[in-house]
Amino acid sequence: MNNKVLLDNLRCIKDWPKKGVNFRDVTTLFKNPECLRIINDELYELYKDKGITKIVGIESRGFVMSSAIALRLGAGIVLCRKPGKLPCDTVQQTYAKEYGTDTIEIHNDAIDENDVILLHDDLLATGGTMKAACDLVKKFHPKKVYCNFIIELINENMNGRDVFDDDIEITTLLQV
Repeated sequence: MNNKVLLDNLRCIKDWPKKGVNFRDVTTLFKNPECLRIINDELYELYKDKGITKIVGIESRGFVMSSAIALRLGAGIVLCRKPGKLPCDTVQQTYAKEYGTDTIEIHNDAIDENDVILLHDDLLATGGTMKAACDLVKKFHPKKVYCNFIIELINENMNGRDVFDDDIEITTLLQV
């Protein structure tokens, strides 16, 4: 898709969080009303006919647009968070990171077999967190699972799409 307005408003921070990394900062898109509208319109067009019943927002930047698109699609929202942030019983998924492991969780009553799920986050790089979120959601046996990112990093070191199962449809709004 690579909307020019979004690309022009996307901030790149060189050498952060470490030397050699060019961090893509979506907060510059979130603070701009025109960019928010464009993102919401593009997400709506992608998913308006998919029968989405719940949007799973990935902590924390994934919460921003998942809420907006859930309202527009008439879907509910499920928060995917780090351990200890949700108040009721949860289901967890632990996954490997570059240096150690991490865990994410959602409420154990958040999803059922009748749901069509859209998982949403800001950035696809290595795919580790979203792959764990997909695996977590699949424990509930929903009808279908989709994944969306605002930004996908495309380079020889980032093959985020490769970690997902073939049954997962992945869309991104920007490829940089």
